[in-house]
Amino acid sequence: MNEALGYIVLGALLFALGVVGFLSRRNLIVIFLSTEIMFQGVIVNLVALSRLHGNVQGQAFALFLLVIAAVEAGLALGLVVLLFRRKGTLDVERWSSMWG
Repeated sequence: MNEALGYIVLGALLFALGVVGFLSRRNLIVIFLSTEIMFQGVIVNLVALSRLHGNVQGQAFALFLLVIAAVEAGLALGLVVLLFRRKGTLDVERWSSMWG
């Protein structure tokens, strides 16, 4: 029980760190890495709660989320490269205005 609670706290800290990084940074790469940290915090919590309750459903869902996170990272990297080629910067403020 105590070790599962430690992992739940670790997952919550990872998620909070990701939220802080997402809200405070302006670089697109740091924003996408912060979302990955949030994903990892959720995955750690799913595995810890699965172990706490003695079933494998949370672990199976965590494996599914790992696949989703890998696909999202590949797409995000492609988008970052495309955006950098367009304006030459990864600053979010430069991309905040829409133009047609």
